[in-house]
Amino acid sequence: MFSRFLTLAIAAALLASAPFTAQAGQPFDAHAFQQAQAAGKSILVDVTAPWCPTCKQQRPILQQVEKDQPSLQVFEVDFDTAKDVLKRLRVQYQSTLIVFKGAQEVGRSTGDTDPDRIRALIARGL
Repeated sequence: MFSRFLTLAIAAALLASAPFTAQAGQPFDAHAFQQAQAAGKSILVDVTAPWCPTCKQQRPILQQVEKDQPSLQVFEVDFDTAKDVLKRLRVQYQSTLIVFKGAQEVGRSTGDTDPDRIRALIARGL
């Protein structure tokens, strides 16, 4: 009995210490992004980093928006590894959100965690 409890306690501790990996959207793909722009879709580019506390606060808001707005195409850009994409989009900081309606950028924010402001930003592209 004690060994089972100990095993469960260790498993719970390992899960609690695991990095937050829930993802909104799909990993950025230049071809898919260009296709979405050419089709005039509503697009959100989420620049994130696994170590970023602001990004972690944004994540549940973005996941809910994705559920509420199935027509919104979300692309996630890894701040640490996608330097070419960051340069192309003129992004200097993680936790940057960029909204497009087709090929036109219609809004951008960095570091915002207010759900109402994030939803208002995204609404510009819908």
